[in-house]
Amino acid sequence: MGLGPGDPQLLTREAWSVLIESDEIYLRTSQHPVVLSLPAHLQVHSFDDLFEQAETPGEIYGTIVSRLLELAHRPGGVLYAVPGHPFFAEAISVEIAARASTEGLPVRVIPGLSFIEPVLAALKINPLPHISIIDAIELGRLHVPPFPPNMPALITQLGSKQLASDARRVLNSVYPGEHRVVLVHAAGSWQEMLEEVSLSEIDHSRHIGMQTALYLPPLGAGKAFEAFQEVVAHLRAPDGCPWDREQTHLSLRSSLLEETYEVLSAIDAGDRDGMEEELGDLLLLILRLAQIGSDSGEFTVNDVLEGINTKIVRRHPHVFGEVEISDPQEVLKNWERLKAEERVTDGKHEASPLDSVSIILPALVQAEEYQSRAARVGFDWPDIQGVLDKLVEEMLEVKQAQDQQERSAEIGDLLFAVVNLARWQQVDPESALREANVRFRKRFAFIEAGARESGRQLTQLTLDEMEALWQSAKRNEK
Repeated sequence: MGLGPGDPQLLTREAWSVLIESDEIYLRTSQHPVVLSLPAHLQVHSFDDLFEQAETPGEIYGTIVSRLLELAHRPGGVLYAVPGHPFFAEAISVEIAARASTEGLPVRVIPGLSFIEPVLAALKINPLPHISIIDAIELGRLHVPPFPPNMPALITQLGSKQLASDARRVLNSVYPGEHRVVLVHAAGSWQEMLEEVSLSEIDHSRHIGMQTALYLPPLGAGKAFEAFQEVVAHLRAPDGCPWDREQTHLSLRSSLLEETYEVLSAIDAGDRDGMEEELGDLLLLILRLAQIGSDSGEFTVNDVLEGINTKIVRRHPHVFGEVEISDPQEVLKNWERLKAEERVTDGKHEASPLDSVSIILPALVQAEEYQSRAARVGFDWPDIQGVLDKLVEEMLEVKQAQDQQERSAEIGDLLFAVVNLARWQQVDPESALREANVRFRKRFAFIEAGARESGRQLTQLTLDEMEALWQSAKRNEK
C-alpha cells in the first residue's frame, strides 16, 4: 500500500477502505505524517529499528523482504505500507513482488500518490517533455551526474546534510557553484516549503529532512553531449548540410589528423582557451565519424561508447574489481597481460603486443610506444645506465658509418636510443621535440630582429654574431 506524500487527505479511497477493514499493518517507517491519522484499531508495526541499526539501507532490505514473505503465508496475508507510491523509489516492494511470484503468493498493489506529483505542483512545473529523476544516495556514489545538464533534474530523498554534501560534490563536476536550485521540503504536507539557494549552499540548509528533494534547473542548451550529437546527426540528415552529407570515413582522415595536432599545439602552448576550442573541434570529428557509421548501418556512437566502456572497466580490475595493484608500472604490466588474454579469446594467438601500434603515428611516438609495450612484458634495461651506455654506443656507430645507407641506419638507431632515454626519464619525446622547435623558432627570431636592428640582412651576420645573439636569446628566456 502507498500512503501518499504526507497529507492524510491525499490517501486514496481504496487505501482508506483497506485500512478500515484491516487489523494489522507493517510500515517501512513510522516517520510519516499519515501514520498519526491511521485508524485507531490498527495494530501498527514498523521496521524503523532495523534501519537505525544498519550501516546502509541495503543491508536490511533482504531481512524485511524475508520477514514479510513469511507473514504473507498466513491465511490473512500481510499488509505492508510505504510512503508515497509502493513502486516508486521503493526497492523493497519490487523485491517482494518478484519473490512472491516465485513462491506462488498473490500480491495486491494499492497505489498511492507519490511525492513526485506534489513536488511538481509545488514547483509549478511540467515534467514533460523531459526531466531526470535520481536518488540522492545513488548520485552520491558517482563522480559525474548520470543525466544530461541541458535537461531539468530532480534529486530525490535528500534526507540529510551528508547526502546533500555528497550530491553537491558530484553536481559541481558539471554545474557551477552559483547555479540556482530549489530545495523542496515536505511536499504534499502542511509543512511544505520551497527554499531557493545556490548549489554551493544546499548542504547548509536547516530544513533538510526525510522529505526533501532538490530541483536542478537545466544549464544552457549546448551543454550536453546528447544535444551536440543531435546537431551532428541533423547535419547529416536529408534537411541538413550538403557538405556534411557527402563526407565519408576516408574523406575525414586528414581533418582528424589536423585537429589532433591542433589539440597538441594548444597543449604545448599551455593555451587553456585554445585547448577547449580544439577539443571541441576534435569531438566534432569523432561524432561525425560515428554518425557516418550509424548512417551506413556499421555501428552507432552508442556502440562506440559501449565498446570503450566495457574495455576500460575490464582492463581496470584494480579499480572496478577485486585485484590489488600498488604502483603505475604494475598497472601497465597487468594491462598488457589482459590484452594478451583478449587476443587469445579473439583467436589471435600469434598476435604481438606491438601489432596494435598504428603505423601512421609520428616516428617518435611510434618508437616510444614500441619500447613501452616491450618493457611491459619485461624486455627492458634493468637500470638507466644500460640506456646511457647504449646511447654512447650508437653515437660511436654513427661516427664509424662508412656510407649513406649505414649513416641513415645508425642515426635511426641513435634516435631510437634517445627516445628510450626520454622514456626512462619520463619525458614525452614528441612533446619535448615540439617544445625544442618552439624554442629554436623564438631564438632564431631574436637573431633576425638583431640583424634588422643593425640594418643588415640575416645573411650578412657572421656566425659569431649569430651565436652571440643566440646566447642572448637564451639568457632572456631565463
